[in-house]
Amino acid sequence: MHASLERVKGLRNGSVKLLDKVNTGAFTLRILGSGTSVGVPLIGCSCAVCMSTDKHDARLRAAAYVSLGGLGLLLDAGPDLRQQCLRWKVPRVDAVFITHLHADHIFGFDDVRRYNTLQGNQVIPCFGGSETISGMHRVFPYISENPNPQGLYRPLIAFIPKSKPFEALGAWLTPLPVEHGNVETFGLRIDYAGRSLAYIPDVHKIPASTLALLKGLDVLVLNCLRDRPHPTHLTRQAALDYAAVIAARETLLTHLSHDILHQELEAALPPSVHVAYDGLFRVLV
Repeated sequence: MHASLERVKGLRNGSVKLLDKVNTGAFTLRILGSGTSVGVPLIGCSCAVCMSTDKHDARLRAAAYVSLGGLGLLLDAGPDLRQQCLRWKVPRVDAVFITHLHADHIFGFDDVRRYNTLQGNQVIPCFGGSETISGMHRVFPYISENPNPQGLYRPLIAFIPKSKPFEALGAWLTPLPVEHGNVETFGLRIDYAGRSLAYIPDVHKIPASTLALLKGLDVLVLNCLRDRPHPTHLTRQAALDYAAVIAARETLLTHLSHDILHQELEAALPPSVHVAYDGLFRVLV
């Protein structure tokens, strides 16, 4: 068996770690996109936010990039992924975590193939809930860990379902079940080098069992769509209520609609809560 495929087999059954040595170094977060499913500005909209000249009000679809000692974890892969990777100079992708199967979180996934090439055609694992991974196979039936027999340029991806805590890239990753309409949805907690980050971009309700997994966070990235109620997303008040309960050292509000003017919301928030924006960068270690 090819060495790369042997490694994938080991990743699936747990006999091989994604990193076979201790990983030390920087733990950083980059917000690649902070917008809702249609992005901001909206096509054909002339509201104050969509016409804003403040760069913080221009929002690509929600995604994030976490560096763990120089290894890269991509959180979601929406339609703007190529633009995001170019704009923020994403150097490598060693693993991907997909929070759920909505279009604004997966429709740029094919662009991950460039990182296969940059990383010596190494297979990249993609983690997510079991329904999410099954859906990725349906949406991208041409993607697998096997090289295309005709030599065509296709992503080399090992789709691996994960709903329980696991180790990857030298970090401890904990999937966080949340409610977001009728689609299976997870956030992700990342513990690395004594610091912790949780990413929950799409959520309407956080179950008590998941809240128990969010203790002691350094940074929480949390959905905040708008002020008006929405059936599948948090309002500003609901997001602030959860932020108060979770009590992370810093909470960043993301997945923002064109109802949110950056400067206005930022000025109204508690000291430990901030409005995320495209390109926002945090160093945890």
